[in-house]
Amino acid sequence: MTVDYSSGDAEVTTLKAKSFITMLAAALLMFSLPAFSIDLQTAKAQGLVGETPSGYLEAVTSPTADVKALIESINTQRKQKYMEIASRNNTSLQAVEQLAGEKAITKSKPGHYVKSGGSWQKK
Repeated sequence: MTVDYSSGDAEVTTLKAKSFITMLAAALLMFSLPAFSIDLQTAKAQGLVGETPSGYLEAVTSPTADVKALIESINTQRKQKYMEIASRNNTSLQAVEQLAGEKAITKSKPGHYVKSGGSWQKK
């Protein structure tokens, strides 16, 4: 493409290019971030999710679609990490999940829910 700098069209072309790049960057950022209306710490603080001995999150009460999506996303990430740890340490996935569950329950803040003996308890 040839730009005629004498006609002033170069400024318009540059402005359009910058606008396009800005819009493209914003769109990519929007689609790369999870679209949850609630984050994990907020969900825990509100008593919506809790830690379990299995190393995964569960809903404490009947979850909304956003809470369900958050749980699924985090549990998927956790399982992937647990599988990597198990493979690296030549141990079973179940052993890693159990250890992670114990640690998560121990580290849970007061007021957050943890599952103990099959039932939810506020720590």
